[in-house]
Amino acid sequence: MLWSGWGDPARAAGLPEPVRRLLRETLGVRAPEPPVAGPGEVRLPPVRLPEAALAGLRAAVGAGHVRLDHETRVRRTRGRSTPDLLRMRAGDGSDAPDAVVLPGSHAEVLEVLRACAAHRVAVVPFGGGTSVVGGLVATRRGFAGVVALDLGRLDRLVALDTTSMVAEMEPGLRAVQAERLLASHGLTLGHFPQSFEYATLGGFAAARSSGQASAGYGGFDDMVVGMTVATPRGTLDLGRAPRSAAGPDLRQVILGSEGAFGVITSLRLRVRRAPAERIYEGWRFASFAAGSAALRRLAQDGPPPTVLRLSDETETMIGLAEPDRLGDLAADAGCLVVAGYEGARASARRERAAEVLSALGGVPLGPGPGEAWERGRYSAPYLRDSLLAEGAVVETLETAGFWSGLPRLYEAVRGALRARLGSPLVMCHISHVHETGACLYFTVVTAQEGDPVARWEAARRAAGEAIVAAGGTISHHHGVGRDHRDAHAAEVGELGVEILRGIKDRLDPEGVLNPGVLVPDPAAG
Repeated sequence: MLWSGWGDPARAAGLPEPVRRLLRETLGVRAPEPPVAGPGEVRLPPVRLPEAALAGLRAAVGAGHVRLDHETRVRRTRGRSTPDLLRMRAGDGSDAPDAVVLPGSHAEVLEVLRACAAHRVAVVPFGGGTSVVGGLVATRRGFAGVVALDLGRLDRLVALDTTSMVAEMEPGLRAVQAERLLASHGLTLGHFPQSFEYATLGGFAAARSSGQASAGYGGFDDMVVGMTVATPRGTLDLGRAPRSAAGPDLRQVILGSEGAFGVITSLRLRVRRAPAERIYEGWRFASFAAGSAALRRLAQDGPPPTVLRLSDETETMIGLAEPDRLGDLAADAGCLVVAGYEGARASARRERAAEVLSALGGVPLGPGPGEAWERGRYSAPYLRDSLLAEGAVVETLETAGFWSGLPRLYEAVRGALRARLGSPLVMCHISHVHETGACLYFTVVTAQEGDPVARWEAARRAAGEAIVAAGGTISHHHGVGRDHRDAHAAEVGELGVEILRGIKDRLDPEGVLNPGVLVPDPAAG
């Protein structure tokens, strides 16, 4: 992945002239200072790991798998949020790990954790590096150093049980690799988030990810039937049946824990037959409220599409959901619904869903918008890079709420962002639907003025406070990280925070696992 942006630089998206004009005339965007030329110009702190700690790490994984070189450290620094990228483009590598450690087995992960606990070294589990919530920046205070635990060598399909439809896979497998391995057996996970090309299976589990086809396949946590986890205290081997009433489900303690409680070293995942048929299409609704009502009807009464998304008026006008039309600025476009149907009965489900959508005021647009969305479903991060290069700040945040509270939540977040940023471009879509509610996914564009990182972080905090006050959750699928830690604490309450701290204290007594992420520091009150 590009050290200062997303993915393959050769795939960088160009900006149509209407978009450039909008940036200049509406948002006041001007060309920024040029970024540093390459990873060699990023400023890094010196390696501070004690020799005894380095010796322990080398003994655990072999000297060749403990790397201290400049570029390897740069490429394991932070994630891919806009503040992360702005800092890297400015040459700020102050959060870089002291070393990158690459274990090759569960046993080696255990040894690394024991060595780090013994020498008070913080450990940041690292998969694809796609976190957008500050999930890869550990607190240094009180620790002898920080290591990035890169799980890229744990990349095997270990076993496949086609009777139970369960695959055992290692956490360092990138999603693309996992799908290729499963496709050779006619199978799929059905998990296709926007980070699909670079994120790993372990990262999906650690962040409780949801893919763009979640209406049909569920979230990633729905796919996890078992896991093996390394902790400084030893091994957890969880999940021996599809469902159990044998007490609370400890898998749920690890799912979404973002490396703060343990390191996932193996996953047992539900798989599905690869679909024989895929159909994508578009629908137009007059308003976001009318489109939301139609999505709710399908989510509650069926037939459920595999993919179901609704862009609000602004996102539809800009064409963000249809990269082929980016910048068309069709003021009367209404709100676009993208619906996708996969599987042997895709055509039949599409016909039944069409009856529902038509009855609720939807106008069919044919396959064009749906197929355009499918072609560009992984392109938004590249567009973000192009906007950064033009001098814009573009960032996303997401939340979820019950259907009855969704209008209030939508307005609360938009109001908070505008109060902090003046007149930003705020777009939103419903990206995931459930019987009882949905996810709102916001994209915000403003100018890089003043201190753009501080300005965005103030806006993000305000949006988080608005989400909590409006009764939403601080994250539907991005996770908590450092960015949303305070808002998450407000969401779960003081007793909830104490429970999280208690789990961490038991599994990680020295507190070396991703400190500062998810669980608030008790010293901070």
